Amino acid sequence: METLDAAQIVDLFRVIARRLSEARAELGALDGAIGDGDHGNSMAEGFAAVVRAGSDAVGAGVGAGDLFSIAGRALLDAVGATTGPLYASALLCAGQRFAGQTVIAVSDIPALVPAFTQGIGARGKASPGDKTMMDAWGPAARAVEGADDPLDRLDRALAAAIDGRDATRAMVASVGRAARLGERSLGHVDPGAASAVVVIGALREGLAAHLARAGG
Repeated sequence: METLDAAQIVDLFRVIARRLSEARAELGALDGAIGDGDHGNSMAEGFAAVVRAGSDAVGAGVGAGDLFSIAGRALLDAVGATTGPLYASALLCAGQRFAGQTVIAVSDIPALVPAFTQGIGARGKASPGDKTMMDAWGPAARAVEGADDPLDRLDRALAAAIDGRDATRAMVASVGRAARLGERSLGHVDPGAASAVVVIGALREGLAAHLARAGG
């Protein structure tokens, strides 16, 4: 059974952090249209903190499964506002799913998508159609089920998240900062849904790179 150890899980975090850093300006512009403009910075800085904390934890001998709870606390310490608690809850939920595991099976990596979705949903209380990140995470969590190959499962999740992100353009925000705009939020992509696509795409990219290295 192909597995990832703690250092390899941090490698996945590192790919996510890199892609969020690259998307920082784009996410900030999306948020500037309907929010306070800080979403790109929050996501990039939050996952940079995840990488730092994860690297330190690997050095201390922490197992792969327990990295997620450490990462969640690090993200919450680094990022306030809405994003920090939501993604901290996502990581903590994944931590509960994998607690105590020294390594994580490659076949279990797609389970991060529904775990993240559960954590974000429990914290944010948003419903489908509210024009939030859950409009991407929710469809992704449903799409990731039912296939055998982990990369296929993540491909399905990514495609569903992209569709969900794009659908937010036609929605009126009903929760969060964007809700104050009412009908004026129409025509804008939700920045949280956009960053969800980045995270899921980076997770898929990181797992593919790991499998390519292992195959070599």
